[in-house]
Amino acid sequence: MPTVDQARIESETPPLPELATPPQVAEYLHTSVAALSQDRYHHTGIPYVKYGRRVLYRWADVQAYVDSNTVDPGAA
Repeated sequence: MPTVDQARIESETPPLPELATPPQVAEYLHTSVAALSQDRYHHTGIPYVKYGRRVLYRWADVQAYVDSNTVDPGAA
């Protein structure tokens, strides 16, 4: 059961939109829009959606990318 503070924080925190722009993802990952562009060009990195000329990322894909690239230094 969440505490009162946790419930208040969760209620005040707006949910993330399902899709994000390259600048939003770059800021989240502390990288550049150009780096994301290069990843797309080389067919590496985070899966993305083309909507007309727009490039969008699903937040679930961004989080999956972060999870799959997490290094545990204690693991063999």
